[in-house]
Amino acid sequence: MRRVLLVGSPNVGKSVVFTRLTGVYVIASNYPGTTVEFTKGCMRVGDEQADVVDVPGTYSLEPSCAAEEVAVRMLDEMKGDDVVVNVIDATKLERGLNLALQVLSRRKPTVVALNFWDETKHTGITIDAPKLEAMLGVPCVPLVAVTGTGLKDLVGKIACARSSEQVFDDGRRWDEIGRIISAVQRVSHRHHTFWERLGDASVRPFPGLLVAAAVLFTAFAVVRFTGEGLIAYVFDPGFEGLWRPLMMRLSAILGSTGFLHQILVGDLVNGGVSFRESMGLLTTGLYVPFAMVMPYVFAFYLVVSFIEDTGYLPRLAVLLDGFMHRVGLHGMGVIPILLGFGCNVPGALATRIMETRRERFIAMTLIAVCTPCMAKTSMIVGLAGRYGASALVPIFLALFAAWLVIGFLLGRFLKGQSPEILVDIPPYRMPYLRHLAKKLGMRMLWFLREAVPWVLAGVLLVNILYSTGAIHLAGQAASPVIKGLLGLPENAVAALVVGFLRKDVAIGMLAPLDLDLRQTVVGCAVLAMFFPCVAMFAVMLRELGWRDTVRSTGIMVGAALAAGSILNLVLRVAGG
Repeated sequence: MRRVLLVGSPNVGKSVVFTRLTGVYVIASNYPGTTVEFTKGCMRVGDEQADVVDVPGTYSLEPSCAAEEVAVRMLDEMKGDDVVVNVIDATKLERGLNLALQVLSRRKPTVVALNFWDETKHTGITIDAPKLEAMLGVPCVPLVAVTGTGLKDLVGKIACARSSEQVFDDGRRWDEIGRIISAVQRVSHRHHTFWERLGDASVRPFPGLLVAAAVLFTAFAVVRFTGEGLIAYVFDPGFEGLWRPLMMRLSAILGSTGFLHQILVGDLVNGGVSFRESMGLLTTGLYVPFAMVMPYVFAFYLVVSFIEDTGYLPRLAVLLDGFMHRVGLHGMGVIPILLGFGCNVPGALATRIMETRRERFIAMTLIAVCTPCMAKTSMIVGLAGRYGASALVPIFLALFAAWLVIGFLLGRFLKGQSPEILVDIPPYRMPYLRHLAKKLGMRMLWFLREAVPWVLAGVLLVNILYSTGAIHLAGQAASPVIKGLLGLPENAVAALVVGFLRKDVAIGMLAPLDLDLRQTVVGCAVLAMFFPCVAMFAVMLRELGWRDTVRSTGIMVGAALAAGSILNLVLRVAGG
């Protein structure tokens, strides 16, 4: 089967072209022997089906990192009828030609896609595409990937792709590029737009930090109010008005007691079903992921997808590069950290953009210990919100303090250095709503596939442990730590057990224990930092190996117990 390899530098719209050619449903895999991920889908080329491979982004075929090494190996492995689609940012033609000439020198059938063709007109750039095609010796297709303009022409050119017969002197590549640019491109004078001025300001310490603070504050405010609104006006009324009557009827059929009732419906609270406290598979097991967590996750991914598509994230990475180096990372580390606030698992997978194993270990540990996912955050707010800022501020301050301390210590004592940040900064763009909706839909489907089974498994495990008396025995064994160091009731050990399956469910299990302010703060902070959920644990094993996973887990447990003990002591003293 023919393969179509999409090759290009980061931020040239290559992934949007891939989505346009293949649709939403794709396969993500690690390249053999590496942790570098690529995606693969299918498309029709003439009368046959072809595999489309989104090759890891590369600036050059002279590799300087693992991702670029994989890109070169994929080109080396091309077969006779395979085709390269070299995606170029048409507004940065000179930079794009640097990679294009290296690709063409390999004599592979190639089509050059000149993406962001619409923006060339906005920026005063005129490119003679037919003349460029003649000089390169391969088809050159103007393209606007987000709208699909030029896509049909691109597919047609793939079917008749050819290798270039032009001879390019690699030793004088930039001379060749200058010759081509002077022949095919004209730039007319124009004034800077508002978005260009804002883009320049976003990467300077002042007012860049003010812009970052405003963006992040607005983002989390939108997440909070959107999530709360969905819960108050959509999900709670739906569960209360439609699902509760069905659960009460099922409870009556099961006789309101017994093992099966305990598993499916759970305990009745004041004679009725409590979606937060009953702990049945069909009550709490469904309410937690759908009504308490999913609204916030939806809001978070909507906001993050919007910020991604505007082009702000690379600017934030550059702005915070100096600060991130203090915790052993470079500026791009802010991207997996931000994704971790939605769900730790995609945040952990995103650490593959880090260039060294040392950086991936630090970033993954910081995500697992100190970066509360949106599911976890929503449960913390739901549990501690009754105490207001007096509970929420200490919890999140403790997480931030732990993030700083752990990052500083790991950055100082782990061998190795954090390389300097090398990243293209794209211009600000208005997100294309259709592409935004596809990305949001994929992320929500992934969340539902990952979250719901583990929530149900956690609820089932707790019911079985309670029924067999195992929770009581574990509570007695852990009493010196649970009651002594942390000041929590013995029953809190059940939450620690379930925390391995889903931390958000574990935090929710503290609700029936009637904790006071001090216990609520300590319990939420400890569970937020404690042993990672099983999905995160599985990803860590795959990405880091068992040795580094054990090291990271030891840091988590130690940090959780230390933070909980300090909070318990400080709050006891403060409370008199």
